[in-house]
Amino acid sequence: MSLEKNVEFLRLLPKLSAFNGLTVYGRSLSPALQSPLVEINDFGSNPGGLRMFAFVPEHLSRAPALVVVLHGCGQTAAGYDLGAGWSTLAERYGFALLMPEQTASNNGNTCFNWFNPEDISRDSGEAGSIRQMIARMAGDHKIDSRRIYVTGLSAGGAMTSVMLATYPEVFAGGAVIAGLPYGVASNVREALSGMMASPSRPANELGDLVRNASKHNGPWPKLSVWHGSADRTVNPGNADEIVKQWLDVQGLPLAPMSAGEVDGYPREVWWNADGETVIESYTITDMAHGTPLGDSGHDERFGEEGAFLIEAGISSSYHIANFFGLTEQIHQPKTVAKETSKTTSTTTSKPASRAASEAASKVIAKAASTGISREHAGTIAMTVPVPAPEPDLTTILWPGVRPVHHANPQSAPRRRGIDVGAVITRALTAAGLMK
Repeated sequence: MSLEKNVEFLRLLPKLSAFNGLTVYGRSLSPALQSPLVEINDFGSNPGGLRMFAFVPEHLSRAPALVVVLHGCGQTAAGYDLGAGWSTLAERYGFALLMPEQTASNNGNTCFNWFNPEDISRDSGEAGSIRQMIARMAGDHKIDSRRIYVTGLSAGGAMTSVMLATYPEVFAGGAVIAGLPYGVASNVREALSGMMASPSRPANELGDLVRNASKHNGPWPKLSVWHGSADRTVNPGNADEIVKQWLDVQGLPLAPMSAGEVDGYPREVWWNADGETVIESYTITDMAHGTPLGDSGHDERFGEEGAFLIEAGISSSYHIANFFGLTEQIHQPKTVAKETSKTTSTTTSKPASRAASEAASKVIAKAASTGISREHAGTIAMTVPVPAPEPDLTTILWPGVRPVHHANPQSAPRRRGIDVGAVITRALTAAGLMK
């Protein structure tokens, strides 16, 4: 970009927020909004100047998990919690909730500064503040250090990428909704470019951005990625780039190991050598920029529809909590296999017990009922890997765009099907061959 264009861009920058609809949304949040979140003031030096809000249910589990939730531009911690339903989930399943909040003094549209080098470096700026909040929660509530997770929408989704990259030893997993990869922008211009076009980068280059963000040499966090295919604020190609970045970090191939549908929406899955799902990616067909809302699959709803909180017939909050392993029972998504699972495992040992044999038979029958041949279903049952025991600037800089708040109900199918991989896993677990 030429010097002349840079000057013109900076001249127009203060005016851009008038076009993105975020100031209107900010005013729509009532100051008297009833929220279960409690503000905590003393959590460290707070280098990023953020506010800390938390929710701890009355019946907190022993050695509880902690979920860090990061709001989008124009939102508050309380407003996003109301919309996405995280405190309701925390109450239901007994985990602690941390919701950092951006301030207008840091960013006029209350976006987390996911593109500012000072705020996305380890032990610095906003990333450092969030880490201090986690330490405070861990000390106050005896959080299980192996069960700390982070998720966020838009700028909060991009900041989720930041936290996973800069503190991979802290998090067991994360979920990015309508966000961007870590390290693809270091200033406003690059951030805008990434939002608009999502240029493709080599996988190893993306992976190096994460590897160079810390000195971590242990296991990497698992990741769930969500993005609407009709997002005009953050280009949907960013979801592919996020997945590519973390596949390279995890040392996994680009081709998904399993592909199916959850509540009518495409889901791709990758697992590690132990058979554990470490990356999944949801494409919410025809949905604009926002967090997808819907029933959890058990006739339960979490959250309320609003700006950038979109009724889509699928509860991202519930499925993310389930992916993190936080629900009382692990309810695997009901899916329909599109393509047979791809695995490099060659394990062909026969079931070691009558129970295992019966379980394998059920797997074959269930898989066959979805259209897979019984011969191929039998192969799947015998080759499942058995694990060892064990601005907005994502929205701030897009002039003239009016976000669409609803997925097209005519084009968003609502079919429910059978996840063959999940059936196999449950059967082998019941037989004692998988934990």
